[in-house]
Amino acid sequence: MSVHATARIVATRDGLPVLAGAGPLALRRTRPALPHSRAHSRVTVVGAMSAPLGGDRLAVEADVGEGARLDVDSAAATIALPGRGSEQAHYDVRLTVGEDAELRWLPEQLISVLGSDLRMHTRVDLAATARLVLREEQILGRHGEDPGTLTTRLTVRRSGRPLFDQELSYGSGAPAGWDGGAVLAGHRAVGQLLAVHPEWNDKPYETRLCGESAVLTPLAGPAFLVTAVAPDARQLRRVLDDVLRSELPS
Repeated sequence: MSVHATARIVATRDGLPVLAGAGPLALRRTRPALPHSRAHSRVTVVGAMSAPLGGDRLAVEADVGEGARLDVDSAAATIALPGRGSEQAHYDVRLTVGEDAELRWLPEQLISVLGSDLRMHTRVDLAATARLVLREEQILGRHGEDPGTLTTRLTVRRSGRPLFDQELSYGSGAPAGWDGGAVLAGHRAVGQLLAVHPEWNDKPYETRLCGESAVLTPLAGPAFLVTAVAPDARQLRRVLDDVLRSELPS
């Protein structure tokens, strides 16, 4: 039997008036990870059961109100698993960040298991003065295992206008060439780090390499995207953490 569930977070200047988990998505109010972020609310997503499985439709919604600060992470990796049938699983993330608000969305990795079929779509709507740090990491198969079918899409709008829209597909159900030299070149871990800050209007970033396996690309707005590949999850996280420390110091 498939699961349909939506978890919801609402953050304001005064705290977290709405923190509603659902199904396999439990939400926990946790302490800020660093002293500098004590003014931020922090929420950790905890998996209450194995999910997403084939046929599941899961969603997380976060609304960060004007002037609020919210950090969201997760307690463990999300593992896409095969269901009893051949149905595709869906996992939607919908984020809204208001004026002079800030969201740091830093979940753990998404692991695509052999035989699974998952479509994940993250949608972000930003106000003109909103700030965002968003990390997504995809691990293609467990150790020594081929991946399932995974399609991820990241759509970001700022002031109602498109800022970024990218779709990636991997695994047996993806178009040919996803594992070729022009795409992953045999790597099994891929990640994106997207950051938006209105102050960068006056000093935009320039395209450059970040080590041997990542590239920083400015977007058409006060934002940049880092795309990285690595042999495994640990090395991927190290690359993205290095960028976080260098480009977005605490």
